[in-house]
Amino acid sequence: LALLAVVALPGSARTAELSANEEVITSNVDETTDAQIAFIERVVNINSGTMNLAGVRAVGDAFAAEFRALGMTTEWLEMPAEMNRAGHLVARTRGAGGQGGGSGKRLLLLGHLDTVFPRESPFQKFVRDGNAATGPGVEDMKAGNTTILYALRALHAIGALESSRITVMLTGDEEFAGAPLSLSRQAMIALGKEADAALSFESGTTDTTVVARRGSSNWQLYVKGKRAHSSGIFNEDNGAGAVFETARILNAFYEEVRGEEYLTFNPGVIVGGTEVTLDIEASSGTAFGKSNVIAQDVMISGGLRFLTQEQLERARGKMREIVARGLPHTSARIEFQDRYPGMAPTTGNLALFEVLKGVNADLDMPVPTAWDPGKRGAGDVSFVAPFVASIDGLGPTGDGGHTPGESLDLTSVAPMTKRAALLIYRLTQE
Repeated sequence: LALLAVVALPGSARTAELSANEEVITSNVDETTDAQIAFIERVVNINSGTMNLAGVRAVGDAFAAEFRALGMTTEWLEMPAEMNRAGHLVARTRGAGGQGGGSGKRLLLLGHLDTVFPRESPFQKFVRDGNAATGPGVEDMKAGNTTILYALRALHAIGALESSRITVMLTGDEEFAGAPLSLSRQAMIALGKEADAALSFESGTTDTTVVARRGSSNWQLYVKGKRAHSSGIFNEDNGAGAVFETARILNAFYEEVRGEEYLTFNPGVIVGGTEVTLDIEASSGTAFGKSNVIAQDVMISGGLRFLTQEQLERARGKMREIVARGLPHTSARIEFQDRYPGMAPTTGNLALFEVLKGVNADLDMPVPTAWDPGKRGAGDVSFVAPFVASIDGLGPTGDGGHTPGESLDLTSVAPMTKRAALLIYRLTQE
């Protein structure tokens, strides 16, 4: 966290300086911006809600054809049928595929094909209004995917892709990752371990980047009390009941676990009474109880956000300790499930950030600052961040993600693509 505070400080200004090749790269981006926006419109108009497997695959096919046009090889990674997920697209330059040797840093570029909008959603189409556009996934993250594509197209224009070692992975289930994660993110983690740097293209701005982001974990709390007539509650035979024990636990969570920077936890759904059911996947449940009967069961499903693994384990330890205390004639257990790991601000991430600062300076863009990880949700880059230097937020600027007002600032498409292209180019020249 101390490192994060340091890199958030403005750097010193310097004179812009682009090489001849870089001048050609940036000119190519300007020349193809209209085509890039048209491609964004094309893929936004293909519904690819996570559970629309055919739609996710169709968006993947559209990108795969474009990557192959750049001389890259493509592969569709199928997921087991029981996982009910479409799969992932992987594209490689010749150098990354081992066909041409390759040189420079090995890069992994990350995006995702799916959106949160199902086929039944009324929000289905790309609509342009001047320099803004709305549409499902236009910000999160089909514009970011096209930034990868058109940045690589600009490098292809100067022949810089042939010997580079670049792998692109566009996942098909980022918004609702398939379980088990050990399988749905297995290929991504393997690619991350092979790379020297990972760049992720979620929405961002020219004056920021993401060097750290929080992870997420799920938790469930199950509480039992002694069912009896309510006239006997609190006595030595009957105790406090499940609802009072649950209230004690939640209040202790609030008083004793809350407060650490970047740590949040939330009980999302709770059911309690004499007879209860809870469907964790559907985030819904049922409850029956009477005012004259001591509640027998309470179930809660919640989430937990954290920055580092150490912070996660510390919070879990405190929560377990609180649950174990127990009021009379009650019992409780808490279960945790790993979801997205945290992305800590490592020295490798900060070194990539320094390269990006140089790119910003040479493009006459503002000196970037590090995005507050408390304001950024979990993302795919977190799966590779423990193994490779990583940064995120390299896609065009948007707003309203996951809502029917999701929008994209079209004036940000060209500058963010230039920045990405030069960052990739400079890393592959090292």
